Amino acid sequence: MAARLDDGGDDLTENHDINVTPFIDVMLVLLIIFMVAAPLSTVDVPVDLPVASAKPQPRPNKPLFLTVKADLTLAFGNDSVPRGGLRGALDAATGSDRQQRVFLRADKSVPYGELMTVMNLLRAAGYLKVALVGLEEAPPPPAPGARAAPPAATAPPAAAPAGP
Repeated sequence: MAARLDDGGDDLTENHDINVTPFIDVMLVLLIIFMVAAPLSTVDVPVDLPVASAKPQPRPNKPLFLTVKADLTLAFGNDSVPRGGLRGALDAATGSDRQQRVFLRADKSVPYGELMTVMNLLRAAGYLKVALVGLEEAPPPPAPGARAAPPAATAPPAAAPAGP
């Protein structure tokens, strides 16, 4: 806000200061508008996520597969393992080498929370390199009237790294 105190002279001099009060009013109105509109712009929309089509990673000679079955039990390789004994089974298989990658597989019916619980068990055991295993995306069906290509050999499951 600009003001000038007159010293009593008769000369009318121009005041070159800008009155900023209207600018502050406009800024406060814009602030209120954005504060009201911001929560409206974050609406949850249900999304059906697409199938991942990651390129298969090279498979190690002796991969470590940890499986979460549909009944939420764990299997390390082909052997069932209790959740409390996961660290010991991993240490025995890797020789306590926590830099080896663990391939985590889960049934489609396993809830996401259970999968995260198993990943937390792996982290607590010190195994930070985790790869999530899934099936490769099926190739699209041939166009009508096109000749079908001969069937290719089946590839191993694709693994997408999930850890550092």
